[in-house]
Amino acid sequence: MRALRAYGRIVWMGFVFRMREFAVSRWFVLMSVLQPIIFATIAFYMFEAGGRPDTLLYAALGAGMMGIWSSVLFGSGGALQWNRWQGTLELLVAAPPPFVVVLLPLTLATSATGAYALLATLAWGRLFFGVPLDLVHPFAFFLAVPAAVLSLGLMGLLLAGSFILYRHANALSNLLEYPVWLVTGLLVPIALLPAWAGWISWLLAPTWGIKAIRAAALGGDPWGPIFMTLGLGFAYMAIGARFLQYFERRARESATLSLT
Repeated sequence: MRALRAYGRIVWMGFVFRMREFAVSRWFVLMSVLQPIIFATIAFYMFEAGGRPDTLLYAALGAGMMGIWSSVLFGSGGALQWNRWQGTLELLVAAPPPFVVVLLPLTLATSATGAYALLATLAWGRLFFGVPLDLVHPFAFFLAVPAAVLSLGLMGLLLAGSFILYRHANALSNLLEYPVWLVTGLLVPIALLPAWAGWISWLLAPTWGIKAIRAAALGGDPWGPIFMTLGLGFAYMAIGARFLQYFERRARESATLSLT
């Protein structure tokens, strides 16, 4: 129990530190606030041009989740690269606590910072496009958003492990951003995609996170998607912790932690 309390304190203090670090980062402000507003504006005009102004809230929620995913994808790997460039990655890996405890606050902070995107798109849509914010299930909505943020943060933990082993693995971020937007139905319904895309979407937390948020906001059963979102998140954490042990051992053996 003493070790669990110590690990919990490390996670909390690391989370607070990373949130403060990201809050003053111009790159994260652009990624979490300005970029989702741009995408949301484009989506609003597209939905209005298609004669479906009633679906603007649907588009706003999707654009907000796009911002959370972008923040997690680029932030989790990018932060490790930044520590590598500053020469502190070796110190993080060599710290007495397990590396998963050191890395978890970072990935949770990226998803929590990305939650600004959801707030920004909703506020932008309400102020400039008259998007209604009448939530069908308000209580479920305020549970679905943290569940999605937590699950995506744990998904970031799974992704970030590869950045320890491969120096240029952050190039994968550019490859994964747009396909995940499509296959998880953030703006385009999954039913319009090929059948095989549906099977992939089941394994990705953004799929269930946006389903839970939209069901809570627009109507439907949000509880099943909420539980699926949390279940996938804890599965990501278990797999990510296992992978981190392997990646850390390989990085030590091949001496690829530093740039030199």
